[in-house]
Amino acid sequence: MAQILLSFSIVIFAISLINFLTIRIPKRDEEVKKAVTVLAPMRNEAENVPEFISALSTQMGVKNLKFIVINDGSTDKTAQLLNTVIGSDSRFTVIDSPTQRSGWLGKVSALQSGFDVATSDYIITLDADVRLEPNAIMRAITQLERLKLDFISPYPRQIAQTFPEKLIQPLLHWSWMSTIILRLAEKFPRRSTAVANGQFFVVRKSALDAIDGFSTVSNQILDDIELARSLIAAGYKGVVTEGSGIASTRMYGSFDEIRQGYGKSLWKAFGGPLGSLVAITFLFLTGILPVLLILNGYLTGWFIYLYIAFSREISAIRSRGNPLYAFLHPLSSALLIYLIIYSWRKRGSIQWKGRTV
Repeated sequence: MAQILLSFSIVIFAISLINFLTIRIPKRDEEVKKAVTVLAPMRNEAENVPEFISALSTQMGVKNLKFIVINDGSTDKTAQLLNTVIGSDSRFTVIDSPTQRSGWLGKVSALQSGFDVATSDYIITLDADVRLEPNAIMRAITQLERLKLDFISPYPRQIAQTFPEKLIQPLLHWSWMSTIILRLAEKFPRRSTAVANGQFFVVRKSALDAIDGFSTVSNQILDDIELARSLIAAGYKGVVTEGSGIASTRMYGSFDEIRQGYGKSLWKAFGGPLGSLVAITFLFLTGILPVLLILNGYLTGWFIYLYIAFSREISAIRSRGNPLYAFLHPLSSALLIYLIIYSWRKRGSIQWKGRTV
């Protein structure tokens, strides 16, 4: 068993290294002449409005750039702040999302409202907690055009400040960095290898038109991955790219927010009970079992632990995270196992931004 697990950990390390060396990075500054529209759904995002709008307003290198901000039934000061911060900037349009469509989740319904009025060549979906560098949109569109793809998802740098954040957030990047060879997924797209992050998602409008906008993910909690799968199923190609140099985000600011945020989605993240069991087994084998082997005097346990930790190191360096926390992978694994179980126990009852999901 230990030898099999050692071989498995070497494969994880090898995939991480391959992706570290070959992942697509948006880094070319070329003027974008085609029209681009950013869709930004907002629900109770008053604390994010000033910095978010400021980052959008400083975008450069895109001749025809528009922003559609969808106020999704906010009950705080989001609407007032939007009017104040945007001022007279004609690139911005603020719309109110109509009453949530029957059977649709709120955020996806808001995105569809923005899509219905967008008329550009490219659509970008952006979360309110994402902060863009001034050349972010230009580089993302340029990368999409140069790769001749239909969608890309530049993965933002995940900022972590509290200890629980530093344990959990790096696992997001590592989860696909260590399991999917991205260049193969790009060349031979399959639903099973789709990776995407709705925090920053870039897609050709013609591709979205072909799948009727966001209707295929109307009731999906993990709408970003499911949207990528819908596009792939329709014959379109895309890939996740390393966006840590052009975008950053801090998803959660406390352990309670982490628990609620992951609680609303992890039970859906792995496709069902069997998928969740596989995920828990994977985390146990790569994070906890090596420690048990070490404690029982097995030298192989050290090699397994180090290969996994170094794969985490590679992921952290590429995503501009703190590589020291890679060596706390056993703690990270235990915490994520807890969150998966918590998500299943609380499924359908988590309150997120005033809605039950």
